[in-house]
Amino acid sequence: MAIYTPEYQPNGNEVAVIETNKGAIRVQLAGKDAPIHVGNFVELAQKGFYNGLKFHRHEPGFVIQGGCPNTREMTAEQVASGGGYPPPGTGNPGYSIKGEWTVNPNNEHKNGTLAMARSQAPDSAGSQFYFCLGPQPFLDGNYTVFGDPIDQESIDVIHSLRKGDEILSIAIENGN
Repeated sequence: MAIYTPEYQPNGNEVAVIETNKGAIRVQLAGKDAPIHVGNFVELAQKGFYNGLKFHRHEPGFVIQGGCPNTREMTAEQVASGGGYPPPGTGNPGYSIKGEWTVNPNNEHKNGTLAMARSQAPDSAGSQFYFCLGPQPFLDGNYTVFGDPIDQESIDVIHSLRKGDEILSIAIENGN
């Protein structure tokens, strides 16, 4: 798959407002630390790519994951059961981006941290992201962190999410 370099150049002040059916999550994006990941996420959000997608993976005490386009036409029940074809969790935007965990000085998986999911290939992230449900330091050297929730309300919403919950929209505040 082709490696994509986003055109969007982060200014370091971007805040993603992720509206879900459980409430809003406000995330300070790490544009200075992970500019490729933030640029990619901002571009996808501004295109409406994430609107209507469902969270397809919930591992209690570990992560809640979303951003797979295969979930768009599935019901919450289908996603929660893992049904449908192609299966939830296997989709991407048609490209991948370069990993940045080795160059991000603040690549720490804390409670609520936003990071990009990928396959076993280092430069295979695309659109799928996850929020940490507690500290996950063993992920620090393998996955790129690109944001942190800015308040306790956001962390509470993150912890309330389950498989099948929906991303209604993602707006970017303070963008270019």
